[in-house]
Amino acid sequence: MVEAAWYIIFAAFVLDYVLGDPRNLPHPVVYMGRAIGFFEPRFRRFFIKPFTAGLVFAVFLIISAYCLALALVWSAGRIHPFFGAGVQVLLLFYCFSVKSLKDAALAVAQPLGAKDLAAARRSLSMIVGRETRTLEASGITRAAVETVAENFVDGFLSPLFWALVLGVPGAVAYKMVNTLDSMVGYNNDIYALFGRAAARIDDAANFVPARLSVFVIAAAAFFVPEASGAGAFKTGFSQGRQHKSPNAGFPEAAFAGALRIRLGGPGIYHGRQVDKPCIGDRFDEPHLPAILSACRLMQTAALAGLAAAIFLAALHQAAGMGQ
Repeated sequence: MVEAAWYIIFAAFVLDYVLGDPRNLPHPVVYMGRAIGFFEPRFRRFFIKPFTAGLVFAVFLIISAYCLALALVWSAGRIHPFFGAGVQVLLLFYCFSVKSLKDAALAVAQPLGAKDLAAARRSLSMIVGRETRTLEASGITRAAVETVAENFVDGFLSPLFWALVLGVPGAVAYKMVNTLDSMVGYNNDIYALFGRAAARIDDAANFVPARLSVFVIAAAAFFVPEASGAGAFKTGFSQGRQHKSPNAGFPEAAFAGALRIRLGGPGIYHGRQVDKPCIGDRFDEPHLPAILSACRLMQTAALAGLAAAIFLAALHQAAGMGQ
C-alpha cells in the first residue's frame, strides 16, 4: 500500500507532461495552504514560545498530510485495486510540476524575446521571490534559469524520491513540507522563530534529492546538444555549496555548468538586498536562449529521473515477488 509501483509513477508523469497544472480542477496544494492559514494562529495561541509552536505546527500538518493520503489510498484500494491505483496516480500527478514549470519559464521568455521587459518582469514575479522591477534582460534570464533549476528538485525530483521511499503518501507529505516552507519559512520578524522548523524540515527533505540532481542533470545534459554533461557534474559538485540555501546551489550549479552560464549574485528579496555568491563565475552572463535550453535540460533530466525511478521500483517489485 505504501509502495509506489512503476506504472503509477509512469502514469503520473504522463498526466503531468500532458495536462500540467489544470486550473479548473481542485489542487491539494490549495487545501494545504488553507490548512496552514487555519492552524497557524491556533498553534501560536496554544504555545507561548514561537519556535515550539512552529515545530509542533509543522510536524502536525506533515503527519496529517501523510495519514490523510494513506487513508485515501487504503480506502480506494478496499473498493477496488484499480480504483486504489487510480487514486495514487492522481495524487502523485498533483505532486509533479514539470510542465507547469516549463510553461512558466516560457511565459517569461516570450515577452523577453519581444523586448517587452515590463511584461517579462511581471511574468517572472509570478514564479520568483525576488523583486523584479529593476531587473534588466540578463537578470531576468538568470532568475528564470535559476527557478527552473531549483524547482526541478522541488517540483519533481524530491516528490519522486519520497514516493520511492514512502510511497505516494510520502510524496504528498513532501508537498506539505514544501508548501509550509514557501508560506512560513522566512527569516523575518514574523516567521524567524515560528517558521524556522518548517524551513529546516524542508532543508532535510531536499538534502538527498538536491545532491542526486547533479547526477541526473549531468546524465541528461549528454542528450541536450547545447549542454555539457561533464560541465554539469564538475560545476555541480565544485560550486554547489556556494549558495545561502544548503540545497538550491546543487541544481543551480549543475545547470550553470551544463549551459556554461553565470548564475547567482545579489538580488532584492522582500525589500532587502541579499548578496548571494556567483555560481559559474568563469562563464558569461546568460542570454534569452538560456531559458529555452534550461527548459529542454529540465525536461530531459525529468525523463532521466523517471527512467531511474521506474527501474528501481520495478526491481523492488520483482524482488518482492521472488520472495
